[in-house]
Amino acid sequence: MDGIQERTAEQDLPYNVFAKACPSRGTLEHVTGRWGGLTLGALHEGPLRFNELRRRVDGVSEKMLSQTLHALERDGLVHREAQPTNPPRVDYELTPLGREVAERLLSLIHFVEGRMDDVLAAREHYDTARGAL
Repeated sequence: MDGIQERTAEQDLPYNVFAKACPSRGTLEHVTGRWGGLTLGALHEGPLRFNELRRRVDGVSEKMLSQTLHALERDGLVHREAQPTNPPRVDYELTPLGREVAERLLSLIHFVEGRMDDVLAAREHYDTARGAL
């Protein structure tokens, strides 16, 4: 598809993430935010309990993980399954939509990881050039 066809296809969509009031913007923020992207990536490996997920997403606080999971569940990307056991057991897993989003995110994650040598070299060049001013 060339650039003109792509723009036409985008204009035909009922949502526009670039519009301030569009609800897709909030979902994009949930998916691409630091904790949302890492949570979706971790859940792509399979269902996890809250503490397993917290250990997998190194550095996330309990509060931030809880807020992230609530937002992703509300957006239909994560399913929360509470087991009636004592103590209660809660498992989180991706919905079909969440799996599709996670797969796209993981492509980007793997691309970035694979190009980190270039990124680190660019940072060093930038820092050296800025330090010389």
